[in-house]
Amino acid sequence: VGELRDLETIGMALTAAETGHLVFGTLHTSGAPNTINRIIDVFPPGQQGQIRAQIAESLKMVITQKLYKKKDGSGRIGAFEVMVCTPPIKNLIREAKIHQIPSVMQTAQREGMITMEKSIEGLIGTGTISNAETKGK
Repeated sequence: VGELRDLETIGMALTAAETGHLVFGTLHTSGAPNTINRIIDVFPPGQQGQIRAQIAESLKMVITQKLYKKKDGSGRIGAFEVMVCTPPIKNLIREAKIHQIPSVMQTAQREGMITMEKSIEGLIGTGTISNAETKGK
């Protein structure tokens, strides 16, 4: 689909996903919970419950990336946040408890999830990026 900029595009993407189509879309957000909130908030309040249900049913994964300069000057490297839509995540979306998603992500590494903070810590820990590089991003 490309960038999910407006209600019409987001609505079309949700409908396509619900009917079994694989949909990839981009949003400029700072993390998985913010991505979900951004999608929901595009819709009028009266539709948001239905949209939460649609997202919970059809969303499979949210991946967020931030690029950082490598310490050795050889380019950039990505830090990634991965949220997999497991049953607990789906329930939080349905119940409008998006703010609780980071807590689930922190304890769900076996399901393939990682928070942005943990990803950045790993890059700093291996000496790939500096702590100073992550400030303000």
